[in-house]
Amino acid sequence: MGILNYTEDHHHFRQRLRNFIEKEIKPNAEQWEKDKIVPKEAWRKMGQAGFLATEVSKDYGGPGLDFLYSVIGSEEMITSGQTGLAAGLHSDIIVPYIESFGTEEIKKKYLPGCVSGDIITAVAMTEPGAGSDVASIEMTAVEDGDDVVLNGTKTFISNGINCELVVVAACDPDVESKHNALSLYVVEDGTRGFTRGKHLEKMGMYSQDTAELFFTDCRIPKQNRLGEKGAGFLMLMQKLQQERLISAISNVAAMENLLTETVELCKSNHENGRPLSKKQSVKFALAEMATEIRLNRALLDQVIKGHMEGDDVVAETMMIKYSSSEEANLMVDRVIDLLGEYAVLESNFFPQHFRDLRITTIFAGTTEIMKTIVAQSMGL
Repeated sequence: MGILNYTEDHHHFRQRLRNFIEKEIKPNAEQWEKDKIVPKEAWRKMGQAGFLATEVSKDYGGPGLDFLYSVIGSEEMITSGQTGLAAGLHSDIIVPYIESFGTEEIKKKYLPGCVSGDIITAVAMTEPGAGSDVASIEMTAVEDGDDVVLNGTKTFISNGINCELVVVAACDPDVESKHNALSLYVVEDGTRGFTRGKHLEKMGMYSQDTAELFFTDCRIPKQNRLGEKGAGFLMLMQKLQQERLISAISNVAAMENLLTETVELCKSNHENGRPLSKKQSVKFALAEMATEIRLNRALLDQVIKGHMEGDDVVAETMMIKYSSSEEANLMVDRVIDLLGEYAVLESNFFPQHFRDLRITTIFAGTTEIMKTIVAQSMGL
């Protein structure tokens, strides 16, 4: 019995989402991967069905559900066969910045659209010279009367093509300490001075629209700042924990899904007249994978529980983020070794798994960053 208390409502939500994925996403996933983008209408359908931004308060048009609904969403979307309709990124990583730190005016203006799917969000932190180290961000935000003028370049921005609202991290150039100079702002699509660069071609996650974003004398009202001026670094640190946890949830779900698919194929594929699953080496490999998955699942559920209860699980979140991402990559590589030539055919799902999982050790903080934070928690 698990340590997470799923109710009948949670189970009903999971089944509804599975039905939605089967009807609305899986039949289109292959085409979206080819097109390398998801149509905005698909986002609206998901929002109208009640599967976006499930934690948003009823005061702002949301259902006001608990974090377990986000867990379910991340787990089930792994089975969809595409990465572009990144509901977890929008709902559980970006929208929380707006609800937690936005003014009442900002929340009432944008959150209902985030819930309905009419507003697709992106978060713009990464720059050509700043990745995991957010203190290296160079984009500037200069106050001019009642406005703030943004200048700088962001890159590798997920939802960069589709986004209608961007949470942007930028620094006051007059403040020496980068940790105290950073602030977060919301910028609407169509704002003068905000332009998109090219749609970046990636080795995986094809349907996830990833782009460069340019801000050239981009003028926005001061009211578009989230939280206090100079509090951006602290806000990022606060919300990055949930981002990394959402990443880990997806990683573990991906491993569980991959193992299920692999076991079935090993049973149905034969070598020398016998199913692959009857070979001792294959049995042992699958048993080892199942063990690693169970270990990661046990830690993950414990972290989810602690996260929901407000416990200090920073170090444990870093552990499960790097452990699950590294193990997922090792696992898909081993599966391809087990299944041989069959596994490298593009008509199968293994090449896509191989490509899509590779980035998981990098985004939301690299494995090295995760280990650094864990070491710090040990007093090292």
